[in-house]
Amino acid sequence: MQARLLAVLVGIVLLSGCSDVKEVVEIGVGADLTIRPNAAVLTGAEVLVAADFNELDGLRVGLIANHTSRIGDRHLIDIMSKSPEVELVALFGPEHGIRGDEDAGEKIEDGIDVTTGIPVFSLYGSVRRPTPDMLRDVDALVFDIQDVGARFYTFISTLGLSMQSAAEAGLPFLVLDRPNPLGGNKMEGFVLDTTFVSFVGQYPIPVRHGLTIGELAQMIKGEAWLPGLGKLDLRVIKMQNWSRNMLWPDTKLEWIPTSPNLPSFETALMYPGTCFFEATTASEGRGTALPFLTIGAPWMDTGAMVSPKIDHVVLTTGQITPIDIPGKSSNPKWKDVQIENISIQIIEPHQLDPVSTGLELISRMYASASEDVRATMFNERWLSLLGGTTKLKEMLEMNLTAEQFRNSWEGDLAQFDELRQKYLLYD
Repeated sequence: MQARLLAVLVGIVLLSGCSDVKEVVEIGVGADLTIRPNAAVLTGAEVLVAADFNELDGLRVGLIANHTSRIGDRHLIDIMSKSPEVELVALFGPEHGIRGDEDAGEKIEDGIDVTTGIPVFSLYGSVRRPTPDMLRDVDALVFDIQDVGARFYTFISTLGLSMQSAAEAGLPFLVLDRPNPLGGNKMEGFVLDTTFVSFVGQYPIPVRHGLTIGELAQMIKGEAWLPGLGKLDLRVIKMQNWSRNMLWPDTKLEWIPTSPNLPSFETALMYPGTCFFEATTASEGRGTALPFLTIGAPWMDTGAMVSPKIDHVVLTTGQITPIDIPGKSSNPKWKDVQIENISIQIIEPHQLDPVSTGLELISRMYASASEDVRATMFNERWLSLLGGTTKLKEMLEMNLTAEQFRNSWEGDLAQFDELRQKYLLYD
């Protein structure tokens, strides 16, 4: 429902790195918002809008956004473009485009936003970060994109590269914080070996990193993971009422598919583990109704895949035929071929370890496959980029359990957890 926010007291924490913290309390009057009476969490975007864009007053703003940049049923683009407090002059679209309707890996073109008439610059085409020409008329860069909490999700690469552009141009960079859908306590997977830095692994963090996008921005700057960030004026607009033990359903926020192949929270929760099937000849479920919860191949021994049981999930067998789905999955693996598959049902989301679960399933698949299938099962380069290590292929060939995978990165995670403590914004 639409309602007028008459007076809202909001605390906005502005962070220029972790050492210079300034707390600002503002009264926002007259902000036109869609109020969500049952929501437990207010996003950074909501906090900023409720404060009448006080941090952007009188500035020409460039907004890095996509279809998740919403407050209730309204897009932040539409709210900001109608505000007398700011002048929205440029939009920047990452992978999947500014409206989120482009397939994974599809090149995005520059253009004009049809709703507002504002120029849209692609950050997933010939360039991956704003250029000086794109920023010529911009006084401040704002980032508002929902992350999924996995290292290989490309939006966090866009985050860091855009921070570099802001630093070079001398512009303040505001991150409107949003929840980590996978929570803020659990971490999983190897910490990325910097030998394998790529657009699907930009920073030395675990696969499941347990940071909000605002916390990650602080860490990128504070640890100097990208050149030139020491002088960046970084500001994080904190959420209200989010805590580290929350998974997405606990926030009471509506799930907006963060990308076309993550249609539900459950697909996002399993994604950090079953995404590794993309580095195999098996289907990770693209071209089906439930990508990353459906995996299969014509030669898959589904009986060996589902037994013994794996904690916190129920595995069932069946058959499925991947198909082209416009805007979601173009030419998926095993297109138009009926394949053997297993479906994953999550029964204990708070206890689930998706990375080790997904890797155990791949290990089972390898162990039960014929020698011919094994010989071509892995794309070794892609597996190393996703895993962030050279160790993974050998481990997958050893028929390890989820627990054994977890034990293998325990030391890495302990060190990373110690490092991240000074950048955490929430209890």
